[in-house]
Amino acid sequence: MPDYDVVVIGAGNGGLTAAAGLAKNGHKTLLLEKHNVPGGCATSFIRGRFEFEVALHQLSGLGFPEFPGPLRGVLNELGVADKIDFIQQKNLYRIVVPGEMDINLKAERAAAEEALIREFPAEKEGIKKFFDLLYAFCLEAVGVLFMNDPEASPEKYPLFFKLALKDTKGILDEYLKNRSLQNAVSIYWSYAGLPPSKLSFMEFAMTLWAYLEFKPWHIKGGSQAMSNAICDAFINFGGDVRFNCSAKKINVENGKIKSVITEYGDEISTKFVVSNAGPIPTLIDMIGAENCPADELKTLNARTIGLSAFTIYMGFDCNPADMGIDKATNFICSTSDADYAHKKMKTLDGAEFSLLTCYDVDDPDFSPPGACQASLVTLQYMEPWMRIPQAKYYDTKCRFAENLIDLAEKVFPDIRKHLEEVEPATPLTHMRYLGHPGGSIYGSEHFTRETSMFVQSKSTIQGLHFTGAWNGAGGFQPTLQSGASAARQISRLLKKQ
Repeated sequence: MPDYDVVVIGAGNGGLTAAAGLAKNGHKTLLLEKHNVPGGCATSFIRGRFEFEVALHQLSGLGFPEFPGPLRGVLNELGVADKIDFIQQKNLYRIVVPGEMDINLKAERAAAEEALIREFPAEKEGIKKFFDLLYAFCLEAVGVLFMNDPEASPEKYPLFFKLALKDTKGILDEYLKNRSLQNAVSIYWSYAGLPPSKLSFMEFAMTLWAYLEFKPWHIKGGSQAMSNAICDAFINFGGDVRFNCSAKKINVENGKIKSVITEYGDEISTKFVVSNAGPIPTLIDMIGAENCPADELKTLNARTIGLSAFTIYMGFDCNPADMGIDKATNFICSTSDADYAHKKMKTLDGAEFSLLTCYDVDDPDFSPPGACQASLVTLQYMEPWMRIPQAKYYDTKCRFAENLIDLAEKVFPDIRKHLEEVEPATPLTHMRYLGHPGGSIYGSEHFTRETSMFVQSKSTIQGLHFTGAWNGAGGFQPTLQSGASAARQISRLLKKQ
C-alpha cells in the first residue's frame, strides 16, 4: 500500500482546493508547502503596522447564495463559503487616462452601458450592440464549457464556435470605433496579460461577463483568510500538511508515478501527484527531462512564459478619502494604446499602465484606524530585470518605483506625502517567492493555444495532474476551480481501483 493516495505539491489556490476536495472524498492526501503558511499568491505579509495583501484585487465568480457563481459552488462544496466574510464591490473599476478619459463603471450591465454612453454618446448604438453580443456569446460559452452539453455544435452554439478563438481587438473594432472607448471596455486584458490584439475573445468576454454578473468581491481579512479556511477544512477532512517542506523529486517508474521525495530526503510512496508548481519545475526539475515523454516535452517547449509584475505595497497615514481615493479599483494609464503599453512591459523605461487597489474603500477595517493601504502594480516581463547588474539592482528598483508612483500621482496627487510604509517587489521578487519561471503570475502567455480548451490538466505520465495558472487561465477564480476539477478527476480514478 502506498503511504498516501495522493501527494499535492504546493498550497497555492489550486493545490488547496485539490487537497481539500480529495480529503473530503475520503482519500488519504498529503499536502507539501515550502512556505510556512498556505496560499501562495493568496497570502499576506507584515511591514510596520500593516498586513499587506499580496495579490488579490477583485475576486470573481462568487455570486450570491441565491445566485451562486462557479467559485461559490467550489467553496460551498468544501464547506468554507460561510466561514469567509465577503464584501461585495459596487464598482468594476475607475479607468483614467489623464487628459483623455476619466470614467467609472458600476458592476451592473445597464449602469456600465449608461456610463459609457454618457462619455461616448456618438457610440451609443455600438455600445449596446457590443454588450448584447457579449452576453449572448457568454451564455453560449457556459453551455459549451461549463454545462458540457454533449450536443454542442456550431448549429446549436453559433456565436461560440464563430468567435471564441478570434482576437478581442477585431471584435472591438467592429463595434466600438473610439480608441479610448475600446480601452475603457477592455482594460481587463491586464488580468490575462495579453493586449486585445493577442487575447482570445473567449477569455476576455468571460472575464468581463463574470464580473458583471457575479460581481467583484473583497475578502475581509484578505486572501490569507480564504487560504486559511480551505487549509483548515483540508485538515478537518483528515488531510496531512507539511509546511516548510518542499518537494524535490518525483520518482516515475514505467511511465507511472511512484513516489515523491521531500527536501529532507523523505520518500513518500503514492500513485497520484497533483502539482501546483507548474509544468516546467515539475517535469524538468522534479521528474527530469530524461523521464518525460518526448511529446510532452515538445509541447512544453512551445509554450512561452507570461508576464510577471512590479508591485508597490503602500501603507498610508490617513484614510482613502484624504487622498481623493473613493474607488477600490483604479486603472491609471498614460495611453489607450494597449499594444504600446504591452510593448513597454518588456523594457525598464517606465510604466504606461498601472492598477491602484485601495482595499480600505470597501473594508474600512482592513488597516489600522486612521490609516489605509493600497497596492500599485504594473505588469513586467522578467528579461530586462535579469540583465541588471547586481550592483545596480537596488537603484533600478527604486527608480522604477518612483516612476510608477509618478503615474499614480497624476490622479491622486497627495499619495506621496502620506506614505508610511513602502515595499516594492520586482519580477525577481515574484520569481523567488513563487518559484515560477520568469516570476510569471499568469503562467504561460494566454495565447489561444494556451487556453483551457487546449491545455491538458493531466500529464501523459500516469498519475500526474496539474493545477494553477499554468493550467489554462490565471487569476483566483480559475486557479481555485482548477484544483477542484483535479480532485474530481482523481477521485473518480481512485474509486475505480
